[in-house]
Amino acid sequence: MSKIHIEKISVTDLALDAIVNAANEGLWEGGGVCGAIFRAAGSKELTKACQAIGHCDTGNAVITPGFRLPAKYVIHAVGPVWRGGNCKEAKLLYQAYRNALRVAKDNNCHSIGFPLISSGIFGYPLEGAWKEAINACKDFIVKNETYDIEITFAVLDDRIMKVGKQMLEYEEKKS
Repeated sequence: MSKIHIEKISVTDLALDAIVNAANEGLWEGGGVCGAIFRAAGSKELTKACQAIGHCDTGNAVITPGFRLPAKYVIHAVGPVWRGGNCKEAKLLYQAYRNALRVAKDNNCHSIGFPLISSGIFGYPLEGAWKEAINACKDFIVKNETYDIEITFAVLDDRIMKVGKQMLEYEEKKS
């Protein structure tokens, strides 16, 4: 049985098969969640692993070891920068989650932790970011019904968590 839940915890503290980095296309160490993941994993090691990959297009995802993190892997998913909503941002954000989950499955990960991709410095509106995140995860679970995976959203901000829980409850009632 697969499920989605939201916890008040740093994504870097999740002891899961994989955590997801809200990455940039160059896979460079950034600020926010990305910077926290690099620091917790070991900046030099994770930078070297990312440099070996080189690039990841928006909407796609790649995987590296977790190094010093409690998670075995880091899946680097590149969400879109918000440009007003008319540049396929919703589609690209949905794809970033879907592809992160595909990479997790391809690497036999049965637990994954996500931040809310694109909602920080990339400026994606909160409600829309949650909608794409939850729908992509729900769709993945439905399309991969025989694959057991636990999906955790790691959130530190109370308001972001409240909006996410409301959105998750709403989407579950629709099902």
